[in-house]
Amino acid sequence: MSSAMEATGLGVRYRRTWALRDCSLSVPAGRVAALVGPNGAGKTTLMHAAVGLLRPARGSVRVAGKAAFVAQDKPLYESFTVAEMLTFGHRMNTCWDAAAAADRLAGLGIPLERKVGRLSGGQQAQVAITLALACGPDLLVLDEPLANLDPLARHDVMRSIMAEVAGRELTVLLSSHVVSDLEETCDWLIVLNKGRLQVSGDIEDLLDRHLVLTGPDGASAAGTQVVGASRTGRQVSMLTRGGRPLDPRWQARRPGLEELVMGYLRSPESAVLPGLTGVGA
Repeated sequence: MSSAMEATGLGVRYRRTWALRDCSLSVPAGRVAALVGPNGAGKTTLMHAAVGLLRPARGSVRVAGKAAFVAQDKPLYESFTVAEMLTFGHRMNTCWDAAAAADRLAGLGIPLERKVGRLSGGQQAQVAITLALACGPDLLVLDEPLANLDPLARHDVMRSIMAEVAGRELTVLLSSHVVSDLEETCDWLIVLNKGRLQVSGDIEDLLDRHLVLTGPDGASAAGTQVVGASRTGRQVSMLTRGGRPLDPRWQARRPGLEELVMGYLRSPESAVLPGLTGVGA
């Protein structure tokens, strides 16, 4: 399986503060990878390093082919028309597919003569993504592409991204705080917490390897690895991995994606794989 992006011992710091430490991961080609974590976890730093906007202090990050990046603030000129934005993009890039860009916007019903500032938030996101796609990237990196969009616009943007992945050889890495938006779209998960990698892997495989256990306080969790637990009165709920518990008092079920993500974010010391050493020390 070929890798679209690979980080090895990646460490990035701003002055004395490490934004990323000891980060090693691989995103297979052709996947839609969700990058999640709390504010300050290092998500944007990882994206900037991947597309060459900053230089790592330790380790390396490699992209197979060309990468295109769309920042959260959607860098568009509001006084330009959509057509003028396409012309600007063409002049700034040596490789440019003008016909594909125009066709994509036409299919989305976005008029070329409309001023960017008069477009809806969802339409502006689509214009920014179209500009990135017109460069013919192998890896499309999207930093919070759904931020400040209403539910319908978020759905439309995600559906259009899926159409691009299906129609070309494209890998997507996107960050979002709304895990539910990623559930039907992404098939690879990366969780960052406090600048360190907690989870990286195929979503279905990760969900299959975890269980949510519900049972009485005092029930034994022997036979499992506990990621995190919460208590309500005499009832205990746990996210576990590695097998079913031996104690028959537990009720077990497969977690949802949001349960998996939140279970790890609430337990920063937990990780699916052992952490690497020797980087960022």
